[in-house]
Amino acid sequence: MGSLFYGSSPSPIRIPDRVLAHVKVVIATKLRRGESFTVSWRHPSGEPVGRSTLWIQPSIPLRFVFGSAEPEVLDPALLQMLATSANSSGGLILDLDEHPADAAVQAP
Repeated sequence: MGSLFYGSSPSPIRIPDRVLAHVKVVIATKLRRGESFTVSWRHPSGEPVGRSTLWIQPSIPLRFVFGSAEPEVLDPALLQMLATSANSSGGLILDLDEHPADAAVQAP
């Protein structure tokens, strides 16, 4: 299980390594282009009920921490699905409550 640290918050957002690796590529690509967007998710089981949304933009610090020392193999189809979601008006919508191997993104 990986962690995304956003802004100055010391509390990480827990995301399965496989999903986090793909999200990292999508975020880096959009920020490199100077594009801001949202990332949203429902709080997973074991956390207080609710949902969260982050506004991702170049001036807000991000740190990706992976639970595994080995890099994930990226799936081009999943990258495309995530990029399409990130480019939509609803932003990138993650589903973090699925099995880590299957967690990815909800269709926009």
